[in-house]
Amino acid sequence: MSTPVIKVENLVKRYKELIAVDHFNLEIREGEILGLLGPNGSGKTTTINCILSLLSYDKGTIEVFGKEMQPDSYDSKRKIGVVMQNVAVFDALNVYDNIDYFCGLYIKDKQLRRQYVEEAIEFVGLSDYKKFYPKKLSGGLLRRLNIACGIAHKPKLIFLDEPTVAVDPQSRNRILEGILELNRQGATIVYTSHYMEEVEQICTRIAIMDKGKNLATGTTDELKQMIKKKEIISIEILDISDEDILALKELKNVYDVTYENHKLTILCSNGKHNLIHILDYLQTKNLSFGRVYSELPTLNDVFLEMTGKELRD
Repeated sequence: MSTPVIKVENLVKRYKELIAVDHFNLEIREGEILGLLGPNGSGKTTTINCILSLLSYDKGTIEVFGKEMQPDSYDSKRKIGVVMQNVAVFDALNVYDNIDYFCGLYIKDKQLRRQYVEEAIEFVGLSDYKKFYPKKLSGGLLRRLNIACGIAHKPKLIFLDEPTVAVDPQSRNRILEGILELNRQGATIVYTSHYMEEVEQICTRIAIMDKGKNLATGTTDELKQMIKKKEIISIEILDISDEDILALKELKNVYDVTYENHKLTILCSNGKHNLIHILDYLQTKNLSFGRVYSELPTLNDVFLEMTGKELRD
């Protein structure tokens, strides 16, 4: 078991009557890419700000690198990089000078800083844009500049908040490859995103939070085992009676059946032969059907089952 880089126990943060973080617990191990997921207003940003000691909190303990995190924990903070969702660079500085400025907050040796800045520029693929000002950069290039500013000092722990929002597929791919490379180089990463396929692709473990609580933590496969939905069977069928739909619901392991736009969707909670039982029923009733699909649940299914489907602000 690797060493915990972050350890949060019973964290509580209130804003008057609102409990933004409610006895939140989380452990992040060295070398992980931990995906922190939650609907809008779930408490993700508040939790991160408490971990970084940017916010005071009402109860609980937070340790980073084995030490209690405090506003003046400068030794720990020097080893942390933060890339927030809102791009935070200086419009009056070009690409090189922006990265140099942020790197200079941590690295005072000019020669070493110059080396780190050049390496960060190369890492995010901005070598041809050193003299460009932010207003001249596309959205994807701007995101990559924002990342370079946050990681140029070679932090051991990196927080990445929605780093691929509103970028083209090419830039998104470059950013994700960069995150994996940072991890291979030894960085522990906390990653937030609403793109579930990204989280499945790069995260070693995932924590799902809502209403300030940690609902579940585990690998993608572990989280999928925690929900009721284990198999989704879709069948194209021109017509089916309400009586047959009710009969399908009575089959073993079936817990929900819907029929819409000539598509029969059957949710199963477990079992290895669900599809065989369903097709046997349809054939016994002489019901003609077309294409048949059997799918395992996705991370998005896990997220919606745990946090609900109602819209959030």
